[in-house]
Amino acid sequence: MVVRDGRIAAVGREDEVEVLAADGSDTLDCEGRLVVPGFIDSHNHLRLGSGDSAVQLAGATTLADIRDCIAAWLDANPDATWVHGEGFDYAAIPGGRHPRADDLLGATRGLPAMLLDYSVHAAWFNREALALLGADASAPEVAFGTFEVDERGDLTGYLADFATRGLSRAGLAALLPIVPAFGAEAQYQRVRSALRMASRLGITTVVEPQNSLDDLALFTRAEADGDLLSRVVAALFHPVGTTNSEVDEFEQAIARVRTDRFRLGPIKLYIDDIVEPHTAAMLEPYATMPESRGQSYYSQEEFNEVVAGLDARGLQCLVHATGDRGNRMALNAFEHARQVNGPRDSRHQIVHVECLDRSEVGRFAELGVVPCMQPRHCAPEIVREWRANVGEARWRYAWPMRSLMASGARVAFSSDWNVAEMDPMVGLYTAVTRASLDGSESWVPEESVDIESALHAYTTAGAWANFVEANLGALTAGRLADFAVLSRDVLACKPAELLDTRVVTTVVEGDVVFAE
Repeated sequence: MVVRDGRIAAVGREDEVEVLAADGSDTLDCEGRLVVPGFIDSHNHLRLGSGDSAVQLAGATTLADIRDCIAAWLDANPDATWVHGEGFDYAAIPGGRHPRADDLLGATRGLPAMLLDYSVHAAWFNREALALLGADASAPEVAFGTFEVDERGDLTGYLADFATRGLSRAGLAALLPIVPAFGAEAQYQRVRSALRMASRLGITTVVEPQNSLDDLALFTRAEADGDLLSRVVAALFHPVGTTNSEVDEFEQAIARVRTDRFRLGPIKLYIDDIVEPHTAAMLEPYATMPESRGQSYYSQEEFNEVVAGLDARGLQCLVHATGDRGNRMALNAFEHARQVNGPRDSRHQIVHVECLDRSEVGRFAELGVVPCMQPRHCAPEIVREWRANVGEARWRYAWPMRSLMASGARVAFSSDWNVAEMDPMVGLYTAVTRASLDGSESWVPEESVDIESALHAYTTAGAWANFVEANLGALTAGRLADFAVLSRDVLACKPAELLDTRVVTTVVEGDVVFAE
């Protein structure tokens, strides 16, 4: 493969292409290893993962485990003024309830604490944090979410709607002066660290799915500082209540912000929340909460109007939908937009598609809607509570990757980091096995896909989904030289060997951004 001026000039046998290489040109000897197009992570929250600066709660299965994690982190961070945690699992909370401030009594050594659940859709505060925030049970709805109130009329410390409110422009503005983790410098260091991780993992393009206009400075700074190792496509967040004048600002920013490495484009919306706290919109009641079918953030008529308005402006929509009713509502809105605006190459996306009614499978291809899916989310060790809440009758079309691909839909894969591991090898492994990382259990294996299809979803399909297929997603002449060299031929190895496969070299536009 010959690269000239950042683009692939030719691909072929060595004796065919070596004449195109200029004398004295640099040579990258891949030693017979597999070279693949750079991975495109179509849904990756670069701004959220904190690493060692937060208590990492993934794997904590009991309240005692959570308290132990906090104690160990405090021992290692004696100068901390807040306890910021990430990744708590609802299965660790006894009795199937939500966590409470009182569960943390004595665990944080008098410091305020804010712990995010594994999905970043909810937060858990202790008493000290509630006091600093000025939280009041008489006004549970705040800029950054909705506090839960118990039967006595007191705040429990659990906050829902964090993803939809807390990560909004208003929500972050309310948190920033109080919670250090949301300060500008802390956010920048998270972005910088995440971009370095992406380059190590062969990810050459990242879609950051939820940003306000205030967040864009993080990426322009990263580009100026030379830290934008991967390309970034930033989606602008459209929370409930976004006005037409704000969408005008979005359009102006989209037109203004476009460089070789950073551009804006899609608009992010939510139709529902998530399954674990019973807040995803379901067609039938939850198996573990028969009085509830969850909730949607809009009525169907309201959502139709919002989506049609964005579509009329020529904007691409990324809609978060997890429940089967949420997915149906999103598809209905896209169908409505087509009816009122006429068909166009919109490439609207539904992100997650966790629970889908069988009747909806074919609608993605019919409407040209991209299912943007995260294979790792359906791993057996992750979905235990999800499975219980949804009920076995609805498991067959949980994360229906194979059915969607067979129907003709262009499925794009992503990690949803930091909700799950960023490593595409973990995503590829789960897509082809539907198994736990230790291989002990496989769930709904009939929806697994072959390795060629999984790799396509992480590269070529991701490029198409994000309107960059003319330049990215394949190793052919004329496209930009974004590629990764792998330690193993993933197209020929055993599925378990995917987890031991690593990226040896990552190249973006002909420049080596990572090498072992």
